[in-house]
Amino acid sequence: MTSATNPVENNYWVIVPAAGSGKRMGADKPKQYLPLHGKPLIAHTLENVRQWPGVKGVVVAIAADDTEFKTLPCAQDPRIQTVTGGNERADSVLAALNYLSERQPAQTPVLVHDAARPLVNTDDIQKLLAASPIALLAQPASDTVKQSRECEDKSIVQQTLPRAQIWLAQTPQKAPLGLLREVLQIGLQENPAAITDEASALELAGHSPELVAACRSNFKVTHPADLILAEALINYRASESNSGSKL
Repeated sequence: MTSATNPVENNYWVIVPAAGSGKRMGADKPKQYLPLHGKPLIAHTLENVRQWPGVKGVVVAIAADDTEFKTLPCAQDPRIQTVTGGNERADSVLAALNYLSERQPAQTPVLVHDAARPLVNTDDIQKLLAASPIALLAQPASDTVKQSRECEDKSIVQQTLPRAQIWLAQTPQKAPLGLLREVLQIGLQENPAAITDEASALELAGHSPELVAACRSNFKVTHPADLILAEALINYRASESNSGSKL
Protein backbone atom coordinates (compact mmCIF):
# COMPACT_ATOMS: atom_id res chain seq x y z
CA MET A 1 0.00 0.00 0.00
CA THR A 2 1.28 3.48 -0.84
CA SER A 3 1.85 6.04 1.87
CA ALA A 4 0.24 9.47 2.10
CA THR A 5 3.52 11.05 1.02
CA ASN A 6 4.06 8.89 -2.06
CA PRO A 7 4.50 11.33 -5.00
CA VAL A 8 2.57 9.02 -7.32
CA GLU A 9 -0.37 8.86 -4.97
CA ASN A 10 -0.53 12.63 -4.57
CA ASN A 11 0.07 13.72 -8.15
CA TYR A 12 -2.01 11.68 -10.57
CA TRP A 13 -4.95 12.43 -12.82
CA VAL A 14 -7.91 10.27 -13.80
CA ILE A 15 -9.43 10.18 -17.28
CA VAL A 16 -13.02 8.97 -17.68
CA PRO A 17 -14.10 8.41 -21.30
CA ALA A 18 -17.87 8.99 -21.38
CA ALA A 19 -18.74 9.93 -24.96
CA GLY A 20 -20.11 6.55 -26.01
CA SER A 21 -23.70 5.59 -26.76
CA GLY A 22 -23.74 2.24 -24.92
CA LYS A 23 -25.46 0.40 -27.77
CA ARG A 24 -25.26 -3.00 -26.07
CA MET A 25 -27.46 -1.71 -23.25
CA GLY A 26 -30.31 -1.17 -25.72
CA ALA A 27 -31.57 1.90 -23.82
CA ASP A 28 -32.97 5.22 -25.03
CA LYS A 29 -30.01 7.17 -23.68
CA PRO A 30 -26.25 6.65 -23.23
CA LYS A 31 -25.72 4.07 -20.52
CA GLN A 32 -23.63 6.42 -18.38
CA TYR A 33 -26.84 8.35 -17.69
CA LEU A 34 -29.07 5.40 -16.90
CA PRO A 35 -30.49 5.58 -13.37
CA LEU A 36 -28.76 3.57 -10.68
CA HIS A 37 -29.79 3.83 -7.04
CA GLY A 38 -31.38 7.24 -7.55
CA LYS A 39 -28.74 8.91 -9.71
CA PRO A 40 -27.04 8.45 -13.09
CA LEU A 41 -24.47 5.66 -13.38
CA ILE A 42 -21.63 8.08 -14.12
CA ALA A 43 -22.41 10.05 -10.95
CA HIS A 44 -21.69 6.93 -8.87
CA THR A 45 -18.44 6.37 -10.75
CA LEU A 46 -17.23 9.95 -10.28
CA GLU A 47 -18.18 9.97 -6.60
CA ASN A 48 -16.07 6.83 -6.25
CA VAL A 49 -13.15 8.39 -8.18
CA ARG A 50 -13.20 11.54 -6.06
CA GLN A 51 -12.59 9.40 -2.98
CA TRP A 52 -9.45 7.77 -4.35
CA PRO A 53 -6.39 8.64 -2.24
CA GLY A 54 -4.51 11.69 -3.50
CA VAL A 55 -6.27 12.16 -6.84
CA LYS A 56 -5.29 15.56 -8.23
CA GLY A 57 -7.99 15.94 -10.88
CA VAL A 58 -10.35 14.24 -13.29
CA VAL A 59 -10.91 14.80 -17.02
CA VAL A 60 -14.22 13.48 -18.36
CA ALA A 61 -14.50 13.11 -22.14
CA ILE A 62 -18.14 13.69 -23.15
CA ALA A 63 -19.97 13.75 -26.47
CA ALA A 64 -20.16 17.03 -28.37
CA ASP A 65 -23.95 17.15 -27.95
CA ASP A 66 -23.98 16.12 -24.28
CA THR A 67 -26.09 18.56 -22.27
CA GLU A 68 -26.71 16.35 -19.24
CA PHE A 69 -23.27 16.10 -17.68
CA LYS A 70 -23.13 19.74 -16.62
CA THR A 71 -26.35 19.28 -14.63
CA LEU A 72 -24.82 16.67 -12.33
CA PRO A 73 -23.82 17.88 -8.85
CA CYS A 74 -20.42 16.19 -9.17
CA ALA A 75 -19.73 18.24 -12.32
CA GLN A 76 -19.47 21.31 -10.10
CA ASP A 77 -16.34 19.94 -8.38
CA PRO A 78 -13.44 22.19 -9.51
CA ARG A 79 -11.23 19.11 -9.79
CA ILE A 80 -13.43 17.77 -12.62
CA GLN A 81 -12.79 19.09 -16.13
CA THR A 82 -14.44 18.10 -19.41
CA VAL A 83 -13.27 17.72 -23.00
CA THR A 84 -15.10 16.73 -26.17
CA GLY A 85 -14.61 13.04 -26.82
CA GLY A 86 -14.51 11.12 -30.09
CA ASN A 87 -16.29 8.29 -31.87
CA GLU A 88 -14.26 5.57 -30.17
CA ARG A 89 -12.99 5.14 -26.62
CA ALA A 90 -9.36 5.63 -27.69
CA ASP A 91 -10.26 8.92 -29.40
CA SER A 92 -11.86 10.18 -26.19
CA VAL A 93 -8.90 9.13 -24.07
CA LEU A 94 -6.50 10.82 -26.48
CA ALA A 95 -8.53 14.04 -26.37
CA ALA A 96 -8.22 14.04 -22.58
CA LEU A 97 -4.50 13.28 -22.78
CA ASN A 98 -4.02 16.18 -25.21
CA TYR A 99 -5.80 18.46 -22.74
CA LEU A 100 -3.62 17.30 -19.86
CA SER A 101 -0.39 17.45 -21.84
CA GLU A 102 -0.79 21.23 -22.09
CA ARG A 103 -1.11 21.52 -18.31
CA GLN A 104 0.84 18.69 -16.67
CA PRO A 105 4.39 17.25 -16.98
CA ALA A 106 4.86 14.24 -19.26
CA GLN A 107 5.77 11.99 -16.32
CA THR A 108 2.46 12.64 -14.53
CA PRO A 109 0.73 9.31 -13.76
CA VAL A 110 -2.65 8.95 -15.46
CA LEU A 111 -5.33 6.42 -14.56
CA VAL A 112 -7.97 5.77 -17.24
CA HIS A 113 -11.23 4.46 -15.78
CA ASP A 114 -14.49 3.35 -17.41
CA ALA A 115 -17.54 5.49 -16.67
CA ALA A 116 -19.48 2.22 -16.34
CA ARG A 117 -17.37 0.77 -13.49
CA PRO A 118 -18.89 2.46 -10.42
CA LEU A 119 -17.86 -0.12 -7.82
CA VAL A 120 -14.07 -0.37 -7.95
CA ASN A 121 -12.65 -0.97 -4.48
CA THR A 122 -10.41 1.71 -2.96
CA ASP A 123 -8.02 -0.97 -1.72
CA ASP A 124 -7.52 -2.01 -5.35
CA ILE A 125 -6.73 1.59 -6.28
CA GLN A 126 -4.09 1.58 -3.55
CA LYS A 127 -2.59 -1.61 -5.02
CA LEU A 128 -2.58 -0.11 -8.50
CA LEU A 129 -0.87 3.06 -7.28
CA ALA A 130 1.80 0.94 -5.59
CA ALA A 131 2.38 -1.18 -8.71
CA SER A 132 4.69 -0.57 -11.65
CA PRO A 133 4.36 2.75 -13.54
CA ILE A 134 2.53 0.87 -16.31
CA ALA A 135 -0.19 -1.35 -14.83
CA LEU A 136 -3.88 -2.20 -14.88
CA LEU A 137 -6.50 -3.81 -12.72
CA ALA A 138 -7.61 -7.19 -14.04
CA GLN A 139 -9.47 -10.31 -12.99
CA PRO A 140 -7.84 -13.75 -13.22
CA ALA A 141 -10.12 -16.06 -15.20
CA SER A 142 -12.07 -18.46 -13.01
CA ASP A 143 -14.08 -20.23 -15.70
CA THR A 144 -12.69 -22.64 -18.27
CA VAL A 145 -11.85 -20.53 -21.33
CA LYS A 146 -12.79 -21.75 -24.82
CA GLN A 147 -11.50 -20.30 -28.07
CA SER A 148 -14.16 -20.52 -30.79
CA ARG A 149 -14.31 -20.70 -34.54
CA GLU A 150 -17.23 -20.23 -36.89
CA CYS A 151 -18.72 -23.31 -38.53
CA GLU A 152 -21.57 -22.62 -40.93
CA ASP A 153 -24.04 -20.56 -38.87
CA LYS A 154 -22.76 -21.31 -35.38
CA SER A 155 -19.74 -21.01 -33.12
CA ILE A 156 -17.95 -24.15 -32.04
CA VAL A 157 -14.99 -24.80 -29.75
CA GLN A 158 -11.60 -24.70 -31.43
CA GLN A 159 -9.55 -25.27 -28.31
CA THR A 160 -9.44 -24.81 -24.55
CA LEU A 161 -7.00 -22.12 -23.43
CA PRO A 162 -4.83 -22.48 -20.30
CA ARG A 163 -6.88 -20.65 -17.68
CA ALA A 164 -3.88 -19.89 -15.45
CA GLN A 165 -2.57 -17.50 -18.10
CA ILE A 166 -5.87 -15.73 -18.83
CA TRP A 167 -6.78 -12.41 -17.23
CA LEU A 168 -9.79 -10.21 -17.96
CA ALA A 169 -8.70 -6.58 -18.34
CA GLN A 170 -10.48 -3.99 -16.24
CA THR A 171 -9.85 -0.36 -15.32
CA PRO A 172 -8.26 1.81 -14.10
CA GLN A 173 -5.25 1.38 -16.38
CA LYS A 174 -2.18 3.40 -15.41
CA ALA A 175 0.69 4.91 -17.40
CA PRO A 176 2.73 8.13 -17.54
CA LEU A 177 0.90 10.91 -19.40
CA GLY A 178 3.49 11.48 -22.14
CA LEU A 179 4.04 7.80 -22.85
CA LEU A 180 0.35 6.94 -23.01
CA ARG A 181 -0.34 9.87 -25.33
CA GLU A 182 2.47 8.82 -27.64
CA VAL A 183 1.49 5.15 -27.92
CA LEU A 184 -2.17 6.00 -28.47
CA GLN A 185 -1.31 8.44 -31.24
CA ILE A 186 0.88 5.86 -32.97
CA GLY A 187 -1.54 2.99 -32.42
CA LEU A 188 -4.52 4.90 -33.81
CA GLN A 189 -2.52 5.79 -36.90
CA GLU A 190 -1.03 2.35 -37.55
CA ASN A 191 -3.49 -0.21 -36.19
CA PRO A 192 -6.65 1.37 -34.75
CA ALA A 193 -8.60 -1.91 -34.69
CA ALA A 194 -6.11 -3.34 -32.21
CA ILE A 195 -6.55 -0.51 -29.68
CA THR A 196 -9.28 -1.89 -27.43
CA ASP A 197 -7.88 -0.36 -24.24
CA GLU A 198 -4.86 1.60 -23.06
CA ALA A 199 -2.88 -1.54 -22.25
CA SER A 200 -3.25 -2.80 -25.82
CA ALA A 201 -1.70 0.42 -27.16
CA LEU A 202 1.18 0.05 -24.71
CA GLU A 203 1.64 -3.61 -25.69
CA LEU A 204 1.81 -2.72 -29.39
CA ALA A 205 4.63 -0.32 -28.52
CA GLY A 206 6.57 -3.09 -26.79
CA HIS A 207 5.60 -2.50 -23.16
CA SER A 208 4.37 -5.17 -20.74
CA PRO A 209 1.89 -3.68 -18.24
CA GLU A 210 1.72 -5.23 -14.77
CA LEU A 211 -1.51 -7.07 -13.95
CA VAL A 212 -3.00 -6.17 -10.56
CA ALA A 213 -5.73 -8.51 -9.30
CA ALA A 214 -8.98 -6.68 -8.59
CA CYS A 215 -12.05 -7.43 -6.51
CA ARG A 216 -14.95 -8.99 -8.42
CA SER A 217 -17.12 -5.95 -7.71
CA ASN A 218 -15.18 -4.03 -10.36
CA PHE A 219 -17.36 -5.25 -13.23
CA LYS A 220 -18.43 -3.09 -16.17
CA VAL A 221 -22.11 -2.26 -16.52
CA THR A 222 -22.73 -3.38 -20.09
CA HIS A 223 -26.08 -5.21 -20.19
CA PRO A 224 -29.39 -4.52 -18.39
CA ALA A 225 -28.77 -7.32 -15.87
CA ASP A 226 -25.56 -5.57 -14.80
CA LEU A 227 -27.60 -2.62 -13.52
CA ILE A 228 -29.56 -4.97 -11.29
CA LEU A 229 -26.34 -6.46 -9.91
CA ALA A 230 -24.81 -3.02 -9.36
CA GLU A 231 -27.94 -1.88 -7.51
CA ALA A 232 -27.76 -4.94 -5.27
CA LEU A 233 -24.09 -4.32 -4.46
CA ILE A 234 -24.70 -0.66 -3.67
CA ASN A 235 -27.50 -1.65 -1.31
CA TYR A 236 -25.30 -4.29 0.28
CA ARG A 237 -22.43 -1.88 0.80
CA ALA A 238 -24.79 0.64 2.37
CA SER A 239 -26.08 -1.98 4.82
CA GLU A 240 -22.57 -3.23 5.62
CA SER A 241 -20.78 0.13 5.71
CA ASN A 242 -19.72 -0.35 9.33
CA SER A 243 -18.80 -4.03 9.09
CA GLY A 244 -15.49 -3.69 7.23
CA SER A 245 -16.79 -5.43 4.09
CA LYS A 246 -14.48 -5.20 1.05
CA LEU A 247 -17.05 -6.10 -1.63
